[in-house]
Amino acid sequence: MIEQRGLYLEEFVVGERYAHRPGRTVTDADNVLFTTLTMNPQALHLDAAYASSQPFGRPLVNSMWTLSTLVGLSVGQLTQGTLVAQLGLTDVSFPAPLFVGDTLTAETEIVSVRPSASRPGQGVVVMAHTGRSQNDEVVATATRTVLVWAQEAVA
Repeated sequence: MIEQRGLYLEEFVVGERYAHRPGRTVTDADNVLFTTLTMNPQALHLDAAYASSQPFGRPLVNSMWTLSTLVGLSVGQLTQGTLVAQLGLTDVSFPAPLFVGDTLTAETEIVSVRPSASRPGQGVVVMAHTGRSQNDEVVATATRTVLVWAQEAVA
């Protein structure tokens, strides 16, 4: 039987790039639900009349939805079932807006891989995520550090 899973420590290769497909088209429900679930009353996400009077002229997709979905798009290929813990996110940026109706796709480059010094059978992987709209415009970037299982530890 073949089980879908992410990669073990030994399978990550520095410099390797992954394209995570399919992408995710943002709906108004996604934006409103995520924004309200996270207690964010920002009118730029929730009030179309207000947003129409602002520089982008329409509601912006909540950037935390964009970040969460960017990471989520990578899970099936990279960390499903092999992740021990997410250790941190750095260098997060949103260089262009994402709007309802846009499709977010993700790419990941492996930046570094090393065995954990304190946790035998596990290792630390640093990855650079990039999110793009359907127009190939970069809408989000983030560096993510994770702790993953080594294959020997689960064999």
